[in-house]
This record gives sequence, structure tokens and C-alpha cells, in this order.
Amino acid sequence: MVGAADARVAVIGASGYGGIQIIRLLQGHPSFSVTYLGGERNAGRPWSSVCSFLPIPDDPLVQPVNPEQISEVADFAILSLPSGLACRLAPRLLNRGTRVVDLSADFRYRSLDQWIQVYAQEAGKLNREDRDLCRDAVYGLPEWNGPAIAEAKLVAAPGCFPTASLLPLLPFLKQGLVETDRIVIDAKTGTSGGGRIPKETMLLAEAAEAIAPYGVIGHRHASEIEQIAEEVAGHTIHIQFTPHLVPMVRGLLSTVYARLRDPGLTAEDCTTVLNAVYRHHPCVSVLPVGTYPSTKWARHTNLAFLSVQVDSRTGQLVLMSAIDNLIKGQAGQGVQCLNLMAGLPPENGLPLHPFYP
Repeated sequence: MVGAADARVAVIGASGYGGIQIIRLLQGHPSFSVTYLGGERNAGRPWSSVCSFLPIPDDPLVQPVNPEQISEVADFAILSLPSGLACRLAPRLLNRGTRVVDLSADFRYRSLDQWIQVYAQEAGKLNREDRDLCRDAVYGLPEWNGPAIAEAKLVAAPGCFPTASLLPLLPFLKQGLVETDRIVIDAKTGTSGGGRIPKETMLLAEAAEAIAPYGVIGHRHASEIEQIAEEVAGHTIHIQFTPHLVPMVRGLLSTVYARLRDPGLTAEDCTTVLNAVYRHHPCVSVLPVGTYPSTKWARHTNLAFLSVQVDSRTGQLVLMSAIDNLIKGQAGQGVQCLNLMAGLPPENGLPLHPFYP
């Protein structure tokens, strides 16, 4: 294991929202240093010409992505790339001894066949044969897979929607407290979740003063959430997942509805369940009964705020979760995984104190 004080990190996809956020977090980290900035669109340019608002000492160049060079200067690589790109790079880094945290979906599915089915557009451009890597990659949800992440060579960090939805739901699936065939997830995210490359739907004129659902049936994250839920519950899970775009830059709110097996359980009982699971996890904050999370509380932090309510009339459990989609839902979760892989406390160097308003 690399000594914590010596850990060198390559950030690949450095100029995207995720990459910029990773660099910002690592700049203040006591145990990591950024030793390689990789990217294709901005390769050959000094960092100051790409992100003048976030200076880096000695103003390094953004480098073309070269696995040999990366392995020479980095113990870890964190990949903030679109799906379909990380799977080309990760095996070459792993073969050279560089441990990898991938923020895309390329290794989140145990089955390569399922990834091909869900990501058909990307899969059509590739001839993937890395079934063993898909099977062996560790799903990077630190609160649930911490020991495995610590030993992993390849970590597939979940994105913002699965993170915000799974954290409140998994404790109740683990203990068999909810029915598994009537789970509904209603989630709302800010526009930064769409990435930094311009898209028509993310234009101010399109997204402002509006809220709109998208990917209503068959959204990619639905099957990912089901996969992890099934591993925890031990049997098949079916969810209905609907994401919405809301006119804010960052933040994600997920509301999960499930029917309690025991309608006599109260919100206090269910809050106790969450507290018992997350009491030793500093990146999760369980709120008191009657206090519901706001995305503003989670902004610029690696915290997930969880709350629960029970409708005694219908026997319905209502779970609520708020995160910053760029930190706990992406870059911060990646750094949390790096911490564990380097033998550090998971919260090391991560912002945990909200700024309000």
C-alpha cells in the first residue's frame, strides 16, 4: 500500500466539471498531490488557459492521455470521462500497477452483457472483452463497501442519482422492512449533472424557470440502482425511477417511496434504523423526524442529508436524500474512495461543513 504522505494522483478528464472539482478537492488534501492532468480536448494547453479561476502551482500542461506516462508519475488515477472511454484506459493503467477510480458507468455493472444492453450507443463503438474486470470491480459506495474499496485495484464509483437514492433505501432493504415490488424514486438534479460540454437542453433559455422530467422509462440509472439493491436485499427488486431537471447549477434531491412490511413502524423507528447504519459514517447526516433535507444544505460538501417519514394512513415509507451532485455524487465520492484505497479515513480532506445560505 502506498504511504498516505506519498500518494500521487492523476486526474483524467481534468477540464470537465468533475475533473475541476476533483482538482479543487485535492488541492486542499493533506495526503494527496496531483501529478498529472490528462485530457484530449485541451491537450497541450497550460492549465491557466483552461481554468484561470483555479490556479495550480507551476501551471502544468494538460497532457494527452498516455498510460505509460501516467503510471510513471501516479499511484492512483481518477477517471472523469464519458462512458465508453474509461474501459479503454483502465486496463492499461491497471497492468502498469496504477490503481483506478472510475467515475463513469463502464465498470458499475457486474455483467458486461448488461452494460452493453444499457449503454448500447457506447457499446456499438467498442469491442469490449473485459468481463473479468467488470466482475471484479468494486462498487464505490464507501458507506457500504468500505473494506472492499480499501483493497481494490479498480473502483467503479456510482453517480449522483444512485448515490442519493441508495443511501436511504439500502438499510431498509437489508433488514427486509419494505416491500420490494413497489419502490418509486422521484429525483431532481441541477444542470451541472449534464456535464460541461454544451447541450441545448442545458441552455439558460431552455432550463431556467422550468422543471421537466426526462428519461421517464428506462433511464440508465434505474438498472444500476436495481443491481445494488438486489445484492443487498438478496432477491429481485423492481423500481420506478423518474429524474427531473431543475433550474439550479448543483444539488440533487431524491425522494424514495416504499411500502412498509410492518405498518406499525413509526418515523421514529425508521430514523433509528438509519442512525444505526450510519452512526459511524461522517459523510452521512441523518436528520431528526420532521426535518426534511434541502439541496442548499449539501452544496459544496461531501455530505448526504437523509430524512424519513411514515404515512400511517397508507403504510408508506417516504425517504428523502439531498446531496451535492458534483461532490458526494461525483468528485467527492471519488476522493472518498481514494482515501480508503490509501489507508486513510474516508472523510479525509473532504468538506463536511455546509455554508448557508
